[in-house]
Amino acid sequence: MSTDLLHTPLHALHVELGAKMVPFAGYAMPVNYPTGILAEHRHCRDHAALFDVSHMGQLELSGDDAALALESLVPVDVVDLPMGKQRYAFFTNASGGLLDDLMICRRASGLFLVVNAGCKDADTRHLVTNIGHRCRITPMPERALLALQGPQAAAVLSRLNPDVAALTFMTGDHFTLAGTDCFVTRSGYTGEDGFEISVPADRAVDLARSLLAEPEVKPVGLGARDTLRLEAGMCLYGHDINETTTPIEAGLAWAIQKVRRPGGARAGGYPGASVIEGQLATGAPVKRVGLVGLEKVPVREGAVIVDAQGHKLGHVTSGTLGPTVFEPVAMAYLAANHAIVHHEVYAEVRGKRLPMRVSPMPFTPHRYHR
Repeated sequence: MSTDLLHTPLHALHVELGAKMVPFAGYAMPVNYPTGILAEHRHCRDHAALFDVSHMGQLELSGDDAALALESLVPVDVVDLPMGKQRYAFFTNASGGLLDDLMICRRASGLFLVVNAGCKDADTRHLVTNIGHRCRITPMPERALLALQGPQAAAVLSRLNPDVAALTFMTGDHFTLAGTDCFVTRSGYTGEDGFEISVPADRAVDLARSLLAEPEVKPVGLGARDTLRLEAGMCLYGHDINETTTPIEAGLAWAIQKVRRPGGARAGGYPGASVIEGQLATGAPVKRVGLVGLEKVPVREGAVIVDAQGHKLGHVTSGTLGPTVFEPVAMAYLAANHAIVHHEVYAEVRGKRLPMRVSPMPFTPHRYHR
């Protein structure tokens, strides 16, 4: 492995636990541990899984104008976000494309942002360039990020601090865990109940060991993180969404609140607003859809989707054999007139046409604690 890869604070622990390390977004990251991706995926669905997501970017925006300033870059409602509440958002460009997706949580000291690893440097520049004169933008490389996910996550974390059980989905607060002040949100990327824990980097290993000491918890790598989020119908930036896809094409219109839409009190004013508002009104020419394979053959990213006559309809952006649903699942962009639930299409895989059916997402039900 290249020696110029960055290491998270948990790198030595991953190696100790027997992880297979791979390059990801400039970091050496665990793709799986000795039990393998399938067992790790199922462990998260049934018990509690610990993920190292310290490669993600953490930032704080502070100052009286921070919320309104951030709204000039995202089409979501930040100003009305209550204390302790978290919201999904995305940065857009002038053509309405997605620069990144992110999470925003309001806390007493300001707005806490978590952005994607591969985008964090560009996102920081984007923030500083466009709103750095209106608020303080503080990257937080001194903090690690752990995700504890699965139906037993709340019981496990409550042993370290019973007060965390009071959090509901998409809320956050400060808690002392294993003797350390952490910022915890009840959220994640698996479709399961769970938590993301921002912890000082120099305390991350101690906290990870405390969690791994609990009988329900096993370490899980990026391989299962990907299959879990795909079954949960969640986009991966750089695959299912990118700077050429709009939020409407991506099926993310739900994240644009009424107050930011045409006729709303704070409509528009963000990059690409005219394109996005036009698609809100008339629909997008292509749509992200779920696909379920009718044969037991996985359909991977890049596969072309065609109709019965072989005419191209779109392409697959993520695909796997779903370990929970026991069938091939995928996300794809299709021409809008074919993006109809139960519509049958075909994926071209190694010279064969495999039948697939347009399916609602998520493929496996979300189990958030609301």
